[in-house]
Amino acid sequence: MALTLCGCGLRTRSLKDFLNNPFNEQTIVENAHLRHPSSVIVCRARQCAPAKLSMSREYIHNSLLHLFQNNSRQTALVCEGDPSTHTCTENYIQLPATIGIVPGYVYIDSAKVTDVNVAKGNTELRLVLNYNVTYNGQTPDCLPSKTLLYVKSTSNIIMEDSGYMCKMNALGQTSIKTLFSIDYIDLDFGFVGGYYSIGLSGPTYGGATGYMLLRLPTDAYPLAPNLRKPRKTKTPDAAFDILEQENPVTNSVYKNTNVSVFPIKK
Repeated sequence: MALTLCGCGLRTRSLKDFLNNPFNEQTIVENAHLRHPSSVIVCRARQCAPAKLSMSREYIHNSLLHLFQNNSRQTALVCEGDPSTHTCTENYIQLPATIGIVPGYVYIDSAKVTDVNVAKGNTELRLVLNYNVTYNGQTPDCLPSKTLLYVKSTSNIIMEDSGYMCKMNALGQTSIKTLFSIDYIDLDFGFVGGYYSIGLSGPTYGGATGYMLLRLPTDAYPLAPNLRKPRKTKTPDAAFDILEQENPVTNSVYKNTNVSVFPIKK
């Protein structure tokens, strides 16, 4: 009877919500379209300005490449943010979804940067991200996300993937697809912000849109890689002076060599 009254709406509504208002067709899944920013703000040397006023596409591409390379093999925190202040409002992203037949929420709170590569054409970055996905207190097994970060212009920077699989229940694999339109890059503190759209398809389905911040642990400085300092070698000057005094006749020990003329006094 309940299915007859509400149709397919019960599949995307909680039981409590249905019992309170069974004829309400509103679902818990947000269907808002992904917002595209009019300009991208880039912060460097403690100053922020629209990229289209003083930067080129290549500069943004190179800066993002260096930022992600500095954070390779590290974990970036993911949070719901405020697009006006570029600050986190939650410590995670919450996605309403239906898990099998049970309504619930899927959470993403971090992503490990596993690999960073430069794609052909010098306008694309190919990333491998391992998202930390949880749902209803459980952690599913998820494959890495092969992500493409494309700098088309100073006002159009997109990061998206083709979908990565997560096993959330015994019914099969769920595909999670992410689209991230970047509008804020902070090279000083390692922040990347933008509007996101994340959808789930399969035994678990749902999704949401909003504003997201990636908090990378390392900034975009310095440019030089971490190189080992050369080991200091001991100079034989002191030993040479001693042998010089003890053997004034032979005087045949050469600096910086192991060659000597015998006899040498003990």
